[in-house]
Amino acid sequence: MYNEREVYQLSIAAACRLIWPLDRLIVQVLDDSTDPTIMEMVSIECVKWASTGINIKCERRDNRNGYKAGALKQGMKHSYVKQCNYIAIFDADFQPEPDYLQRAVPFLIHNPELALVQARWRFGTAGVWRMAALEEAGGWKDRTTVEDMDLAVRVGLHGWKFVFVNNIEVKSELPSQFKVFRFQQHRWSCGPANLFRKMTVEIIRNKRVTIWKKLYVIYSFFFVRKVIVHFFTFFFYCVILPTSVFFSEVNIPTWSTMYVPFVITLFNAIATPRSFHLVIFWVLFENVMAMHRTKGTFIGLLEGGRVNEWVVTEKLGDALDTKLLPQVKKPHNGVFERINAKEMMAVAFIISGIGFVGT
Repeated sequence: MYNEREVYQLSIAAACRLIWPLDRLIVQVLDDSTDPTIMEMVSIECVKWASTGINIKCERRDNRNGYKAGALKQGMKHSYVKQCNYIAIFDADFQPEPDYLQRAVPFLIHNPELALVQARWRFGTAGVWRMAALEEAGGWKDRTTVEDMDLAVRVGLHGWKFVFVNNIEVKSELPSQFKVFRFQQHRWSCGPANLFRKMTVEIIRNKRVTIWKKLYVIYSFFFVRKVIVHFFTFFFYCVILPTSVFFSEVNIPTWSTMYVPFVITLFNAIATPRSFHLVIFWVLFENVMAMHRTKGTFIGLLEGGRVNEWVVTEKLGDALDTKLLPQVKKPHNGVFERINAKEMMAVAFIISGIGFVGT
């Protein structure tokens, strides 16, 4: 947690309501808060649950860079952690159902080669790690802003397997504002690209896994999904296509502009049939975000100035529903930020191409 005023009660309550024998469950609250008032509120909440018989620990550290990995790494150093075989991790906005452990842990018990059971986000991270796999891979590292991906790749290179259980869902919170979502997407683009830069040689030299797994991790997991896709979406659809209309001699084949994107979009839509009616808006929104993701990817690959920037995603919890919290209007940093100037310039460029075709 980091100054999670709006969601700390919900998330602590969800963790403490997990159904599991009390003598075999430790709830650890890793609080990076810098606001003394919020720190006190979190402490009071932990004491309240401790009085019900829950073995709950509230651990704190000096927040230096805001990375989750730093808090997780510190949390693993406590002696009571050594009693545990498994560790379930939830971000501050996650609220697992009470039967989450009962449904997830058996996969680990009956499959000793499994390192991680990953639940389905209603949106966020929610998994149970086998402690032995986590320790064998070297534990948490704060060298990038994607500590979970870093750990998953290292554990995979030690030969461990993962399982994704689609019917175990964990509720979490979507970013509440476009600016907040933009910061989140920057981190999710910059972090993997930076990790790709740091781990490529390590993956190639690894002798524990087959060459096919190495190729899968580098090509599919990193290079295509986290680098090429962002570059292609932005430069092809937001730069090359709009520019091509000004040059009549340039002929871009229809299959590349229509058929292939249509098939890819269709496959994505099939994966989430309940949201099929939103597919057009999704395509448009993905093109908008491609600009920010491409920028983040460049920064990650080149280790630019914002490579280690961590802006905590602001949570609102149930504040908008209950209206218990006042909505404070934060000052903007100028006109350009209020109108999303970068997006508007990209739109103007694309519209100018449409206007040229019309004439």
